[in-house]
Amino acid sequence: MTSAKQVSWQAHVPEREELEVDVLVVGAGPAGLACAIDLKRRLQAKGLGDKSILVLEKAEEVGHHILSGAVMDPRGIAELFPDWREKGCPVESEVKFDCLDVLWNSGKRTRLTGALTPPPLHNHGNYIISLYKVVCWLKEQAEALGIDVYPGFAGAEVLFDGSRVIGVQTRDAGIDKHNQPKPNFQPGMNIKAGVTVFAEGTRGHLAKHLIERLQLGQAQNPQTWGTGVKEIWEVPAERGAALLGHVIHTLGAPIGLDGYGGGWIYGQKDNRLSIGFVIGLNHHDARLDPHALFVKWKQHPAVAELLAGGKLIRYGAKTIPYGGYWAMPKLQGDGFCIVGDSAGFLNSARLKGVHLAIKSGLLASEAIVGALEKGDSSAAGLARYSELFEQSWAKQELWQVRNFHQAFDSGFFAGVIDAAVQQVTGGRGLLARRSSHRDHESTRPVAQSRMEKPRYNDSDSLDKLTDVYWSGAIHDEDQPPHLVVTDPSICVERCTAEFGNPCQHFCPAAVYEWPAGHPVNGDKKAGPIINASNCVHCKTCDIADPYQVIEWVAPEAGGGPKYIDM
Repeated sequence: MTSAKQVSWQAHVPEREELEVDVLVVGAGPAGLACAIDLKRRLQAKGLGDKSILVLEKAEEVGHHILSGAVMDPRGIAELFPDWREKGCPVESEVKFDCLDVLWNSGKRTRLTGALTPPPLHNHGNYIISLYKVVCWLKEQAEALGIDVYPGFAGAEVLFDGSRVIGVQTRDAGIDKHNQPKPNFQPGMNIKAGVTVFAEGTRGHLAKHLIERLQLGQAQNPQTWGTGVKEIWEVPAERGAALLGHVIHTLGAPIGLDGYGGGWIYGQKDNRLSIGFVIGLNHHDARLDPHALFVKWKQHPAVAELLAGGKLIRYGAKTIPYGGYWAMPKLQGDGFCIVGDSAGFLNSARLKGVHLAIKSGLLASEAIVGALEKGDSSAAGLARYSELFEQSWAKQELWQVRNFHQAFDSGFFAGVIDAAVQQVTGGRGLLARRSSHRDHESTRPVAQSRMEKPRYNDSDSLDKLTDVYWSGAIHDEDQPPHLVVTDPSICVERCTAEFGNPCQHFCPAAVYEWPAGHPVNGDKKAGPIINASNCVHCKTCDIADPYQVIEWVAPEAGGGPKYIDM
């Protein structure tokens, strides 16, 4: 609710500056930068090089909010830059070895290699990368073409003219935690564009509201998600050299057959390992804690022996769109396109999305050029984007796994059987089209919860607050909260009894706190204590809250994690 005092000062905000560009790209990840680069080249080839392209990024620097495993299929980057290796695109290593390790609760491990490795997890010909380094390199390529890339500008809301997207308003700067202007107050800018490309990554908050407002996903399955928790470790040199180029995926412990998830270990340069654990947010346990599962996974002897004698370098967490082809929204409309993770371009069977994100940017670029040539950026003018996608290898790849994640809704064994059938039926499986439901609808009452916390230590099993330090997360604490509980009374009067306030568990950054004696000051509608400065922008809370009363909005630009080398 807006107070009279807030209305008073907001009514006297200086007129917002307005900037007009031909194409606005929101998000400087692989999809957004690929789109901008390809678009600029196509426009120059057609004598339209004077068309302006602007890329906005909410992080302080490009790459700071990028997190992925990551093993990259080179197909996408090779289309963008056929000479990508010669041009110096950074890679950690070509994949030299891959396997699937089944981890048992007894502490044992069963290793599947060669023909026993499930086909989607074959990685020869792929490359281990730091996505941070790759997007920094893509930014350099974009700027060399004359594209403006502006980090430190967060989109606050989509600008509409009826149902037509006409741009984005950037977030105001210099507002205190009481929603009052500070001496350094700067109103956000209205950036108007003929075409706006939403490339915000996973659960982009602008794309989320755009999809809801225009009902772009009503005919499809709802999107489903996983949360991945990741660390970078430096290990002893002999072990680091032996593991360089190794891609190890795991399943089994600590979740066993109770949920959809698993771990990864990728050998990088400089004796570093990229390690992580991802869990589907359709898990039914109200105490689901992705970070706790990650710690338990690290404590398994098969993982612990690889980390022994090493040290932590970085920490982070991110959600991953798992829904696949059936969960993708309509890709374009009047004045806009949606690309990358914001549109669900991820293959959950292969655990890969970088190549698909890049390809989505290229497909959107081709459609946008045609729209600009004709002077028609309506939904009809941009419809070529969907047509190109349906004719592309990206569609073919996603079609082959269209029922993959949904098959595991029936349980682990049922999912494995269906996934095997999908391999010989072109992705169909046992059902022609599997339905799904929103992740938060899976949560069962806390009385049925069985999940327990691990034991933490100061070496390899760090607690959340210690790990958050290694994420580099920083926010100005004197600003309005960017994690908004729209109805705190639900948290206290219903969620406590029904689900035990799962926000204190599922957040991998210890943002939500319910200390003993809370609610505070006798206020029965106080809700949780929100430590917003811890937030690593993973969006888990926005997805997993069982009542959907947690809303992630853009904090002041530049705030958040610093995922250098992630």
